[in-house]
Amino acid sequence: MAGHTGHRQRVKAEFAAAGLEGWPEHRVLELILFYAIPQGDVNELAHALIERFGNLAGVLDASPDELRKVKGVGEHTIGLLKLFPAVGGRYMAQRSSMERIIRGPEEAGTVLAPYFYAARNEMSYILCMDGKCKLLGVRKVAEGSIYAADINIRRIAEEALGLRAAKLYLAHNHISNLAFPSSADWQATDTVRNALFNVGLELVDHLIFVDGDMVSLNQSQRGKRRPIYELI
Repeated sequence: MAGHTGHRQRVKAEFAAAGLEGWPEHRVLELILFYAIPQGDVNELAHALIERFGNLAGVLDASPDELRKVKGVGEHTIGLLKLFPAVGGRYMAQRSSMERIIRGPEEAGTVLAPYFYAARNEMSYILCMDGKCKLLGVRKVAEGSIYAADINIRRIAEEALGLRAAKLYLAHNHISNLAFPSSADWQATDTVRNALFNVGLELVDHLIFVDGDMVSLNQSQRGKRRPIYELI
């Protein structure tokens, strides 16, 4: 039993470190089966399923009745195997619904505005895109008091890289006053842009929201002149 436990831990650790790249199909299936059959060796069952249904896709597409014909397959295993394509289908549907190109701050603002609706605290979000400016997702990266939201560069980088982004918009809200940059906003923009550049990410723009209004720091800047509105 200890050997099986050690093997499971090694396989899970390998996946966590490097993903499934280069894995044979029976090993991928073995990893899945760990979560359906909590104890024992599932290697033989993984081989038997691949042999019967041809490949991993064939296993996941097999009907419950066909799966039951394989010795060692119980209802928990069937349930998990049927869950994978169902979740995958929903995931792909939602990702395809995001096949949206962000062509500028106005379009980015349209996507981001609902996240700040009726906000009582300052919050920071990032809108992530691939190299062709296709929307990949929006992630919250900070929430602060009614006065400020600390911008955590490491969190921004982790969230963006997790979505395999190449470019992003940073956005935060002001609870009161105007949607206009403060000196701290300009400083934060420069700091974030330089830090992200070092990890291969491009900060396209920084957007500020207040009560449905939005301003782009890129559009606010005229040459070397950066207008500043000091919050009271």
